[in-house]
Amino acid sequence: MIKQVAAAFIATSLAATASAATITGAGATFPYPVYSQWADGYQDETGNGLNYQAIGSGGGIQQITAGTVTFGASDAPMTPEELKKNNLVQWPQIMGGVVPVVHVEGVEDGALRLDGQTLADIYRGEITTWNDDAISQLNPDVDLPDTRITPVYRAEGSGTNFLFTHYLAQVSSDFKNEIGEGKSVAWPAGVGAKANAGVASQVNGINGAIGYVESAYAEQNDLNVAQMKNQAGNFVTAGSDTFQAAAANADWQNADGMYLVLTNQPGDQSWPIVGASFILMHTEVDDAKAAGDALAFFDWAFENGDDMATELNYIPMPDGVVNMIKKDVWSQIKDSSGKAVWQQ
Repeated sequence: MIKQVAAAFIATSLAATASAATITGAGATFPYPVYSQWADGYQDETGNGLNYQAIGSGGGIQQITAGTVTFGASDAPMTPEELKKNNLVQWPQIMGGVVPVVHVEGVEDGALRLDGQTLADIYRGEITTWNDDAISQLNPDVDLPDTRITPVYRAEGSGTNFLFTHYLAQVSSDFKNEIGEGKSVAWPAGVGAKANAGVASQVNGINGAIGYVESAYAEQNDLNVAQMKNQAGNFVTAGSDTFQAAAANADWQNADGMYLVLTNQPGDQSWPIVGASFILMHTEVDDAKAAGDALAFFDWAFENGDDMATELNYIPMPDGVVNMIKKDVWSQIKDSSGKAVWQQ
């Protein structure tokens, strides 16, 4: 499904008129499904295309800091100090959930229950079979097989990695001390795969596998998503309602540099691994028209893309936050004469 979307996007870009703009960006695979839908809708309405390379958050940060793209995208926000050092601003464009996906023959879709500690111990290599006592105690009504667990992880620098490890480091001191958190970590066991699509493919192909992907990839690949025990002690099912419950805790108004991570949020129905995907742009741009074209696309997405996002289980940014982004963040993006690029 992801490849089909990518192929369609490239075809529509090539069909653009000679006068149409092509916006260049690179980074996170987490928002790629909704960016693809937005790009198709935007091109149908304006003729302008989007050339977005879904290479992972680490690659997106590298490309925007090197100035090879108009915008970068990352699920791991840059700190205010990092933004200032690199003359960048960032804003959250969309929110969504990271979900554990499993392939265990005989276990029905959505039946498996996990908590953070058990998930951390699986990825530490301490729990190696699906009928381990720790998993069995969480699933007294599920007949678990004596199948070896194959953890699948992101092989490259990834914002999904950041969100997943940021959560596990909060709920397991052993995970925090032995593996830690970040876009890239040294996994002690398992199989590496490139991008969300690669993890989904590996899990699909290996009986006994477990992985973690952005929710849209789980749905589009018909993967078995485990329930998770949240901070309130409740088992919750992944979906827009539980993602929204966690996202409702976000205090963007008081987030310096819009640096905010939404894992392990309180609330009876909160999904424990929720995050925003951020757009990064330079505060002083060499090509003001290209920057303006990019901002026009993101403005169109804010105004017209909520339904497409919701259909893919993403959480659109609230109107109040969107207004704050345009007023306080986009106003900092200026051309070489100091004139703000965004004038609307």
